[in-house]
Amino acid sequence: MKNHELTLLYVFDAIMTEGSITRAADRLAMTQPAVSNTVARMRHVWKDPLFIKKGRKIEPTSFAMSLWDQVRSPMFELSNAVQASNFDPSTSHRRFRIAITDAMLALIWQPLVCELERVAPGVDLHAVPYTTETAFGQLREAHVDLAIGMLTEHDNSLRSIWLFDSAYLLAMRSDHPLAGRPVTLEDFIAAKHLMVSLSGDATGFVDIALSQKGLKRRVSVTVNHFPAVPELLRKSNLIASVPEIATNDPGFGEGLWLTDIPVEVDPTSLYLIWHTRHDRDPGLVWMRQLVERVAKAHWACCVQSPDVLTGHSHAAELEQVG
Repeated sequence: MKNHELTLLYVFDAIMTEGSITRAADRLAMTQPAVSNTVARMRHVWKDPLFIKKGRKIEPTSFAMSLWDQVRSPMFELSNAVQASNFDPSTSHRRFRIAITDAMLALIWQPLVCELERVAPGVDLHAVPYTTETAFGQLREAHVDLAIGMLTEHDNSLRSIWLFDSAYLLAMRSDHPLAGRPVTLEDFIAAKHLMVSLSGDATGFVDIALSQKGLKRRVSVTVNHFPAVPELLRKSNLIASVPEIATNDPGFGEGLWLTDIPVEVDPTSLYLIWHTRHDRDPGLVWMRQLVERVAKAHWACCVQSPDVLTGHSHAAELEQVG
């Protein structure tokens, strides 16, 4: 292969990975006009439009998709071979994108950023919204480098590391009619429930546990992020089954009563997930190890700090509260 063809493939791979000429230019440390000129040369050499502009986005042609299917893995292996010996966190200017939920972000992002400022000041860290419906596709399409959540899809394209398990607490305002005493299953079913669902689905793990007993609750309100929960509970008769990690924020429990859920819900495991093409990427290996260490350490701090109201310790987060 001629040198100029390899250069074209290198730029082509960056554009396909990023889905944007602008982001590809940032990734390659090139100017946008330089990348656009390279695209023009690609079109001439390969005799195909390659990318069709649709609004602010570009859409690859069938030829481009077919070409990428053939060159993506070899290009990745070649990049690894070149970069393996010179990845240095202290001098790297690499950007990492992680699909993550807001409650997990509240647990690890601040200590992670502090660690990066200390050992890798040039590294950028971008959070991407996480749902089980989108995260695995984002990993497969290289739109994110890592994801943190439940491992609901199992195939040879994904790798994972277990981080910790998840448990639930029942939350309500401190002067709620059910507060101050154990909540019976009958009271639990009769109450109006608030549910955090990142996907918009109003059925969660609690509902699955109830259905196994032939029971059903009323989910009268849903929200798509955890910070909305405390205020909604404080000013309503709603109750919410929340992962204990969501109560880790010191302000979460103010004015709330936290207690056990009167139905057994199987623990759910939380994983750090990546695509197999990143198995030997030295930068991703380093970032995976950093995220794993920070996540496990700060979760351990949570479980060693009992909740004042309930005596419960904090556990892990779920993709949706239930």
